[in-house]
Amino acid sequence: MVSRPSLETATASDPDHFVEPLELGKRVKEIRLTKGWTLEEVSKRTGIARSTLSKIENDQVSPSFAIVQKLIGGLGMDLPQLFVEAQEHSMAGRRDITRYGEGEPHPTATYEHELLSYSISRKKMVPFKTIVRARNFSEFKEWVRHDGEEFLLVLSGSVVFYSEFYEPVELNEGDSVYYDATMGHIVVSLSPEDAQILWVVAR
Repeated sequence: MVSRPSLETATASDPDHFVEPLELGKRVKEIRLTKGWTLEEVSKRTGIARSTLSKIENDQVSPSFAIVQKLIGGLGMDLPQLFVEAQEHSMAGRRDITRYGEGEPHPTATYEHELLSYSISRKKMVPFKTIVRARNFSEFKEWVRHDGEEFLLVLSGSVVFYSEFYEPVELNEGDSVYYDATMGHIVVSLSPEDAQILWVVAR
C-alpha cells in the first residue's frame, strides 16, 4: 500500500526571490478570516511574526519565497488558492494573451508551474502549465487538495495520476482527467523526460 503523502515543501534556486501572486495580501487575509483565525493564531501556525503578517495583508511588504511557503503550510493552502478569489464578479469583454514562455513562474520542489493569463484578476478559472519534476509518490508528505474542480491535460510525456479515492492511473500525451480538487491528488512523471501538463482550476 502506498504511504500517505505530505504537503509538498516548495523550494527555489533563490529562496529569497518570489514572483508575487496577484493580490497576495488580500488572499491571505480572506483565507485567515474564513477560517476564523486571528493574526496571533496564524503567527503560531506559520512561525511568521504577527507584525510581518499584518504588513503582508496590507500589501506593505512583498514576502520572500520562503515566507510564502510558510504561509501555504500554516494556512493549509495550495498554489491555486493564491490566485482564485473568494468572491465572484461578473466582468464582460476581458481578454488576455500569454505568449509561449511568458507566463508567471512559480517553481516548487515537485512541480514547476507557469501561471497563464496572470494579468486578469477575479478569474473563475486559473490556467497554468506545469513541468512535473516529481518522480515518486514518496516525494510528497501529504495529499494536495484545495477548493474547486480541476482539469488536467498531458501536453508531453507520461504521468501517473494519484487520487485519494481511486486507483492510480497512467496518463499519456493527449490524455486528460477532470476531478474534484478537494479530493487528495498528486501527479508524478513516468516518462524518461519530465512530463508537461496543462492544469485548469475552476471554482
